[in-house]
Amino acid sequence: MAKVTRDDVARLAGTSTAVVSYVINNGPRPVAPATRERVLAAIKELGYRPDRVAQAMASRRTDLIGMIVPDSRQPFFAEMAHAVEQAASERGKMVLVGNSDYVADREVHYLRAFLGMRVSGLILVSHGLDDHAASEIEAWDARVVLLHERPEAIDDVAVVTDDLGGAQLATRHLLEHGYAYVACLGGTADTPSVGDPVSDHVEGWRRAMGEAGLDTEGRLFEAPYNRYDAYRVALELLAGPDRPPAIFCSTDDQAIGVLRAARELRIEVPGELAVAGFDDVKEAGLTDPPLTTVASDRSAMARAAVDLVLDDSLRVAGSRRERLKLFPSRLVVRQSCGCA
Repeated sequence: MAKVTRDDVARLAGTSTAVVSYVINNGPRPVAPATRERVLAAIKELGYRPDRVAQAMASRRTDLIGMIVPDSRQPFFAEMAHAVEQAASERGKMVLVGNSDYVADREVHYLRAFLGMRVSGLILVSHGLDDHAASEIEAWDARVVLLHERPEAIDDVAVVTDDLGGAQLATRHLLEHGYAYVACLGGTADTPSVGDPVSDHVEGWRRAMGEAGLDTEGRLFEAPYNRYDAYRVALELLAGPDRPPAIFCSTDDQAIGVLRAARELRIEVPGELAVAGFDDVKEAGLTDPPLTTVASDRSAMARAAVDLVLDDSLRVAGSRRERLKLFPSRLVVRQSCGCA
């Protein structure tokens, strides 16, 4: 069976191929409603399927959005990527996801690959974007939206959570239970000091402790973000002579590791140890006990990131429109903090 072409559609609809193109691409010129209906009816009757490769070559853009995350195996990034995919689908776009594994060279690899594919834009969850990666973005003049993190190396549009305020909420809540102090599981030695959510979580913890007149010296502990390594850190911390009465964890994954270590050491939570996390991943409500944590509206953040990355005005020289969209944090109280 011969392939249906735009000429066939135009012939059946009684229009030019240019008008068919305007209907398919929703522009650049307007089409009268009656004419549009005839073209759409012809497309349906003939079973016409646009050649997306040809369209991309002509427009030098595809219907793809590139998204780079540190590690899609971690629940937070998996849930964020899924939310972005849903939001992109609503806009007629598809999402390609690459994992940087917290490695700068892999981040640059995916930047080059996605930009070379002429994606419509990039949504970047970067753990400390370096100057090399920033220069790649500048060289391609790419549309980039930073999601969740704000690396110092580039000054681009960012969609983030109020990480500092959320950490203060969680720490204050633990202190209101009457615990003598709250320890903190922060990031690792290579965690960026500026623009990284975990750094803001630590700063929020410090501020809440300071407000309560409590010292933070010796109460901040380094831990990787994933539950498996955090579990090993927690085993050593909780088995030691100076076991803290409460711990605020910079991620829910860390908190899940802490809960596992406490169970293994037969430490009752929250009777002997209170725990709070940050992110409100779906598993947080299923831990034993259910985890008190800090949440933000991931779906709204994903929609905002997709809307911004597809906004042509972002590439206008000197444009400062909506350079930062800050979403509020809220405390989700469950039982690991000591609440009934």
